[in-house]
Amino acid sequence: MSKVMLGTLKKMKSSLGAEVEYQLPVGDDLLALNPLIGKKLKLTHTGNIYCDACGKKTKKSYSQGHCYPCMKKLARCDMCIMKPETCHYAQGTCREPEWGDTHCMVPHFVYLSNTSGLKVGITRHTQLPTRWIDQGATQGLAILKVKTRQISGLVEIALAEMVADKTNWRAMLKGDNNNLDLKQEADRLLPAIENRLNELLALYGEDAVERLDEELVKIQYPVSQHPTKITSHNFDKNPVVEGTLLGIKGQYLIFDTGVINIRKFTSYEVSVETP
Repeated sequence: MSKVMLGTLKKMKSSLGAEVEYQLPVGDDLLALNPLIGKKLKLTHTGNIYCDACGKKTKKSYSQGHCYPCMKKLARCDMCIMKPETCHYAQGTCREPEWGDTHCMVPHFVYLSNTSGLKVGITRHTQLPTRWIDQGATQGLAILKVKTRQISGLVEIALAEMVADKTNWRAMLKGDNNNLDLKQEADRLLPAIENRLNELLALYGEDAVERLDEELVKIQYPVSQHPTKITSHNFDKNPVVEGTLLGIKGQYLIFDTGVINIRKFTSYEVSVETP
């Protein structure tokens, strides 16, 4: 094994092809991961964590890679990011109105996906198919385009009464699901929230919600072997993660020794060693 790079982690970059192509950002470098499947890989946490926003050293990571002060002041770390229906931009209390202008007050998609089963989700209009890949979805279908993040959250709440809005990550990692007819599911679900959609149109304007007729997106992941039992690696408990890389799905590296969620350890400084 020879050290190839040292730096802080960020979520894996991905591009859609016959199989998803993954790159691991380590500091300013990118490591192509697909060619490493079937080979030994070792990641060692140095013990250092540097805030993803301000770069200062922090003893603990908050909100996926932030120091405590940044977590408290940045809009990207506010509770409304997790619960967009609680957006308070219109009240004039957004932590960073300019950030809100570019990230929240822009078109969003409401989608159906097949992760650990049928799921509803939302994402900014520029984030498909990346959002599906990050969640390990094998199929994705955008069904609505809405005017703001808050509206997408309100639609998601309505749909979540009938379908899951979270991924069972353990089930997702154990194998690919049977294909679903997402268009048929959309035809079943949307009429059930017709009244709610009409309320949103009346409240936010006729351009608040647009129905889509998109093509289904299918996604294949570079996995040579799915785990039958899920064991999680955690840099906070053991600084060394090593083994044979068996595959990549979502934001998880799948080793013969267990799995690790790279996104969870954003801003952790690691050394990476490959053959």
